[in-house]
Amino acid sequence: MASPKSKNLSQSKSELPPGRRDGSNAKPRPRPARSLYSAAEVHEIFRRFSVQRPEPKGELEHVNAFTLLVAVVLSAQATDAGVNKATRALFKVADTPEKMLALGGARVGEYIRTIGLWRNKAKNVVALSEALIRDYGGEVPSERDELVKLPGVGRKTANVVLNMAFGQHTMAVDTHIFRIGNRLGLAPGKTPEQVEQGLLRIIPDEYMRHAHHWLILHGRYVCKARKPDCPACVIADLCKAEVKTTDVPAPLVEIAAPGVPTTSFPPRTPLRASS
Repeated sequence: MASPKSKNLSQSKSELPPGRRDGSNAKPRPRPARSLYSAAEVHEIFRRFSVQRPEPKGELEHVNAFTLLVAVVLSAQATDAGVNKATRALFKVADTPEKMLALGGARVGEYIRTIGLWRNKAKNVVALSEALIRDYGGEVPSERDELVKLPGVGRKTANVVLNMAFGQHTMAVDTHIFRIGNRLGLAPGKTPEQVEQGLLRIIPDEYMRHAHHWLILHGRYVCKARKPDCPACVIADLCKAEVKTTDVPAPLVEIAAPGVPTTSFPPRTPLRASS
Protein backbone atom coordinates (compact mmCIF):
# COMPACT_ATOMS: atom_id res chain seq x y z
CA MET A 1 0.00 0.00 0.00
CA ALA A 2 1.45 3.35 -1.03
CA SER A 3 2.21 5.89 1.67
CA PRO A 4 0.36 9.26 1.64
CA LYS A 5 3.56 10.93 0.46
CA SER A 6 4.06 8.64 -2.53
CA LYS A 7 0.37 8.94 -3.42
CA ASN A 8 0.68 12.73 -3.63
CA LEU A 9 3.70 12.43 -5.92
CA SER A 10 1.80 10.21 -8.33
CA GLN A 11 -1.23 12.55 -8.44
CA SER A 12 -2.17 13.36 -12.03
CA LYS A 13 -2.13 16.91 -13.42
CA SER A 14 -5.89 16.85 -13.77
CA GLU A 15 -6.21 16.20 -10.04
CA LEU A 16 -3.96 19.06 -8.94
CA PRO A 17 -5.67 21.97 -7.15
CA PRO A 18 -6.62 25.00 -9.28
CA GLY A 19 -3.73 27.40 -9.80
CA ARG A 20 -1.05 24.71 -9.46
CA ARG A 21 0.89 23.18 -12.32
CA ASP A 22 2.96 20.10 -11.49
CA GLY A 23 2.73 20.97 -7.82
CA SER A 24 4.10 24.51 -8.18
CA ASN A 25 2.53 27.63 -6.68
CA ALA A 26 2.17 29.38 -10.04
CA LYS A 27 -1.17 31.06 -10.60
CA PRO A 28 -3.00 30.64 -13.93
CA ARG A 29 -2.86 33.58 -16.35
CA PRO A 30 -5.97 35.73 -15.92
CA ARG A 31 -8.42 35.42 -18.81
CA PRO A 32 -9.82 38.56 -20.43
CA ALA A 33 -13.27 39.52 -19.19
CA ARG A 34 -16.21 38.60 -21.40
CA SER A 35 -17.47 41.09 -23.95
CA LEU A 36 -20.68 42.90 -23.08
CA TYR A 37 -21.90 42.42 -26.65
CA SER A 38 -23.66 39.55 -28.37
CA ALA A 39 -22.27 38.11 -31.59
CA ALA A 40 -25.03 39.88 -33.55
CA GLU A 41 -24.16 43.23 -31.94
CA VAL A 42 -20.45 42.83 -32.68
CA HIS A 43 -21.23 41.96 -36.29
CA GLU A 44 -23.42 45.05 -36.64
CA ILE A 45 -20.78 47.31 -35.07
CA PHE A 46 -18.16 46.27 -37.60
CA ARG A 47 -20.65 46.23 -40.47
CA ARG A 48 -21.28 49.91 -39.80
CA PHE A 49 -17.57 50.66 -39.54
CA SER A 50 -17.08 48.92 -42.91
CA VAL A 51 -19.77 51.09 -44.51
CA GLN A 52 -18.32 54.25 -42.99
CA ARG A 53 -14.76 53.44 -44.10
CA PRO A 54 -14.77 50.70 -46.78
CA GLU A 55 -10.99 50.88 -47.28
CA PRO A 56 -9.44 52.36 -44.14
CA LYS A 57 -5.82 53.37 -44.37
CA GLY A 58 -3.20 53.77 -41.70
CA GLU A 59 -2.03 57.34 -41.34
CA LEU A 60 1.71 56.58 -41.24
CA GLU A 61 3.26 57.35 -44.62
CA HIS A 62 5.43 54.62 -46.14
CA VAL A 63 6.48 53.22 -49.52
CA ASN A 64 7.24 49.58 -48.70
CA ALA A 65 7.28 47.07 -45.84
CA PHE A 66 10.63 48.34 -44.58
CA THR A 67 9.62 52.00 -44.37
CA LEU A 68 6.35 50.93 -42.74
CA LEU A 69 8.33 49.03 -40.10
CA VAL A 70 10.57 52.05 -39.48
CA ALA A 71 7.62 54.43 -39.29
CA VAL A 72 5.81 52.26 -36.74
CA VAL A 73 8.97 51.98 -34.61
CA LEU A 74 9.32 55.77 -34.69
CA SER A 75 5.64 56.28 -33.81
CA ALA A 76 6.00 55.02 -30.23
CA GLN A 77 5.07 57.93 -27.93
CA ALA A 78 4.72 60.19 -30.96
CA THR A 79 1.92 61.30 -33.26
CA ASP A 80 1.53 59.95 -36.77
CA ALA A 81 1.60 63.51 -38.10
CA GLY A 82 4.89 64.17 -36.35
CA VAL A 83 6.42 60.96 -37.65
CA ASN A 84 5.27 61.69 -41.21
CA LYS A 85 6.82 65.14 -41.10
CA ALA A 86 10.18 63.64 -40.16
CA THR A 87 10.16 60.58 -42.41
CA ARG A 88 9.18 62.24 -45.68
CA ALA A 89 12.75 63.49 -46.11
CA LEU A 90 14.32 60.41 -44.49
CA PHE A 91 12.60 57.90 -46.77
CA LYS A 92 13.64 59.85 -49.87
CA VAL A 93 17.27 58.98 -49.12
CA ALA A 94 16.86 55.71 -47.20
CA ASP A 95 13.98 53.43 -48.21
CA THR A 96 15.86 50.12 -47.83
CA PRO A 97 17.80 48.55 -44.93
CA GLU A 98 21.03 48.91 -46.91
CA LYS A 99 20.56 52.64 -47.44
CA MET A 100 19.50 53.18 -43.81
CA LEU A 101 22.54 51.31 -42.50
CA ALA A 102 24.82 53.32 -44.79
CA LEU A 103 23.25 56.53 -43.51
CA GLY A 104 24.25 55.69 -39.95
CA GLY A 105 22.79 56.59 -36.57
CA ALA A 106 24.01 60.19 -36.46
CA ARG A 107 22.54 61.07 -39.86
CA VAL A 108 19.28 59.26 -39.14
CA GLY A 109 19.07 61.24 -35.91
CA GLU A 110 19.32 64.50 -37.86
CA TYR A 111 16.16 63.60 -39.77
CA ILE A 112 14.10 62.56 -36.75
CA ARG A 113 15.12 65.12 -34.11
CA THR A 114 11.54 66.39 -33.84
CA ILE A 115 10.33 62.96 -32.67
CA GLY A 116 10.36 62.03 -29.01
CA LEU A 117 13.19 59.72 -27.87
CA TRP A 118 14.87 60.31 -31.23
CA ARG A 119 18.38 59.29 -30.15
CA ASN A 120 17.37 55.82 -29.03
CA LYS A 121 15.03 55.41 -31.99
CA ALA A 122 17.78 56.32 -34.44
CA LYS A 123 19.98 53.60 -32.92
CA ASN A 124 17.15 51.08 -33.17
CA VAL A 125 16.39 51.94 -36.80
CA VAL A 126 20.01 51.40 -37.80
CA ALA A 127 20.29 48.24 -35.68
CA LEU A 128 17.12 46.70 -37.11
CA SER A 129 18.35 47.55 -40.62
CA GLU A 130 21.58 45.71 -39.89
CA ALA A 131 19.64 42.73 -38.49
CA LEU A 132 17.38 42.58 -41.56
CA ILE A 133 20.42 42.48 -43.85
CA ARG A 134 22.30 39.94 -41.71
CA ASP A 135 19.44 37.57 -40.86
CA TYR A 136 16.74 38.04 -43.52
CA GLY A 137 18.50 39.04 -46.72
CA GLY A 138 17.26 42.63 -46.37
CA GLU A 139 13.60 41.57 -46.37
CA VAL A 140 11.06 42.25 -43.62
CA PRO A 141 9.96 38.87 -42.18
CA SER A 142 6.27 37.97 -42.24
CA GLU A 143 6.23 36.10 -38.92
CA ARG A 144 5.60 37.77 -35.57
CA ASP A 145 8.21 35.69 -33.74
CA GLU A 146 10.86 36.93 -36.14
CA LEU A 147 9.74 40.54 -36.16
CA VAL A 148 9.85 40.92 -32.38
CA LYS A 149 13.50 39.86 -32.41
CA LEU A 150 14.37 43.10 -34.22
CA PRO A 151 15.61 46.08 -32.14
CA GLY A 152 12.78 48.40 -31.11
CA VAL A 153 10.04 46.05 -32.37
CA GLY A 154 7.39 44.90 -29.90
CA ARG A 155 4.19 42.95 -30.33
CA LYS A 156 2.09 45.98 -31.32
CA THR A 157 4.58 47.07 -33.98
CA ALA A 158 4.79 43.54 -35.33
CA ASN A 159 1.01 43.29 -35.54
CA VAL A 160 0.75 46.55 -37.49
CA VAL A 161 3.36 45.38 -40.01
CA LEU A 162 1.80 41.93 -40.37
CA ASN A 163 -1.60 43.47 -41.02
CA MET A 164 -0.66 46.34 -43.30
CA ALA A 165 2.26 44.82 -45.22
CA PHE A 166 1.19 41.18 -45.35
CA GLY A 167 -2.59 41.28 -44.99
CA GLN A 168 -2.65 39.08 -41.90
CA HIS A 169 -5.62 39.21 -39.52
CA THR A 170 -3.85 40.74 -36.54
CA MET A 171 -4.99 43.21 -33.90
CA ALA A 172 -2.49 45.91 -32.97
CA VAL A 173 -3.68 47.34 -29.65
CA ASP A 174 -2.57 50.93 -29.24
CA THR A 175 -3.84 53.45 -26.70
CA HIS A 176 -7.04 54.07 -28.71
CA ILE A 177 -7.98 50.41 -29.05
CA PHE A 178 -7.11 49.69 -25.43
CA ARG A 179 -9.40 52.54 -24.37
CA ILE A 180 -12.27 51.44 -26.61
CA GLY A 181 -12.00 47.80 -25.61
CA ASN A 182 -12.44 48.76 -21.97
CA ARG A 183 -14.67 51.84 -22.22
CA LEU A 184 -17.25 50.13 -24.42
CA GLY A 185 -16.90 46.77 -22.73
CA LEU A 186 -16.18 45.36 -26.17
CA ALA A 187 -13.09 43.45 -25.08
CA PRO A 188 -12.21 44.36 -21.49
CA GLY A 189 -8.70 43.62 -20.33
CA LYS A 190 -6.04 44.83 -17.92
CA THR A 191 -3.28 44.59 -20.52
CA PRO A 192 -3.05 45.29 -24.25
CA GLU A 193 -2.55 41.59 -24.90
CA GLN A 194 -5.76 40.71 -23.04
CA VAL A 195 -7.69 43.27 -25.10
CA GLU A 196 -6.05 41.91 -28.26
CA GLN A 197 -7.07 38.34 -27.47
CA GLY A 198 -10.59 39.45 -26.58
CA LEU A 199 -11.03 41.27 -29.88
CA LEU A 200 -9.58 38.41 -31.91
CA ARG A 201 -12.10 36.12 -30.25
CA ILE A 202 -15.23 38.16 -31.02
CA ILE A 203 -14.64 40.01 -34.32
CA PRO A 204 -16.05 38.12 -37.32
CA ASP A 205 -13.36 36.92 -39.72
CA GLU A 206 -14.91 38.87 -42.60
CA TYR A 207 -14.04 42.12 -40.80
CA MET A 208 -10.64 41.23 -39.31
CA ARG A 209 -8.58 42.56 -42.23
CA HIS A 210 -9.44 46.19 -41.39
CA ALA A 211 -10.71 45.89 -37.82
CA HIS A 212 -7.72 47.46 -36.10
CA HIS A 213 -7.81 50.48 -38.43
CA TRP A 214 -11.53 50.98 -37.85
CA LEU A 215 -11.05 50.90 -34.09
CA ILE A 216 -8.02 53.21 -34.14
CA LEU A 217 -9.78 55.78 -36.32
CA HIS A 218 -12.95 55.55 -34.23
CA GLY A 219 -10.91 56.15 -31.08
CA ARG A 220 -8.88 58.97 -32.61
CA TYR A 221 -11.74 60.96 -34.11
CA VAL A 222 -14.95 59.95 -32.33
CA CYS A 223 -14.51 58.02 -29.08
CA LYS A 224 -11.82 60.40 -27.89
CA ALA A 225 -9.98 60.02 -24.61
CA ARG A 226 -11.13 63.16 -22.81
CA LYS A 227 -14.56 63.70 -24.29
CA PRO A 228 -16.22 61.19 -26.62
CA ASP A 229 -18.07 62.78 -29.54
CA CYS A 230 -21.17 60.61 -29.10
CA PRO A 231 -23.40 62.58 -31.54
CA ALA A 232 -20.90 61.68 -34.29
CA CYS A 233 -20.89 57.98 -33.39
CA VAL A 234 -22.50 55.53 -35.82
CA ILE A 235 -22.81 52.86 -33.10
CA ALA A 236 -24.28 55.06 -30.35
CA ASP A 237 -27.40 52.92 -30.10
CA LEU A 238 -25.33 49.77 -29.57
CA CYS A 239 -22.66 51.29 -27.33
CA LYS A 240 -22.70 50.21 -23.67
CA ALA A 241 -20.16 52.75 -22.41
CA GLU A 242 -21.19 54.44 -19.17
CA VAL A 243 -19.91 57.79 -20.45
CA LYS A 244 -22.01 57.93 -23.61
CA THR A 245 -24.36 60.89 -23.96
CA THR A 246 -26.82 59.70 -26.61
CA ASP A 247 -28.54 56.57 -27.87
CA VAL A 248 -29.13 58.04 -31.33
CA PRO A 249 -26.54 56.91 -33.88
CA ALA A 250 -25.05 59.36 -36.35
CA PRO A 251 -26.10 58.95 -40.00
CA LEU A 252 -24.26 56.06 -41.63
CA VAL A 253 -22.41 57.94 -44.35
CA GLU A 254 -19.27 56.81 -46.11
CA ILE A 255 -16.31 59.00 -45.25
CA ALA A 256 -14.83 59.79 -48.64
CA ALA A 257 -11.53 61.31 -49.68
CA PRO A 258 -11.51 65.12 -50.08
CA GLY A 259 -13.42 66.15 -53.19
CA VAL A 260 -15.21 62.82 -53.53
CA PRO A 261 -19.00 62.87 -52.93
CA THR A 262 -20.21 60.98 -49.89
CA THR A 263 -22.82 58.24 -50.07
CA SER A 264 -25.70 57.80 -47.65
CA PHE A 265 -26.94 54.33 -46.77
CA PRO A 266 -30.47 53.50 -45.64
CA PRO A 267 -30.61 52.36 -42.03
CA ARG A 268 -31.27 48.74 -41.25
CA THR A 269 -33.91 47.58 -38.84
CA PRO A 270 -32.53 48.74 -35.46
CA LEU A 271 -30.67 46.05 -33.57
CA ARG A 272 -31.65 46.31 -29.95
CA ALA A 273 -28.76 46.14 -27.53
CA SER A 274 -29.10 43.43 -24.94
CA SER A 275 -29.49 44.62 -21.40
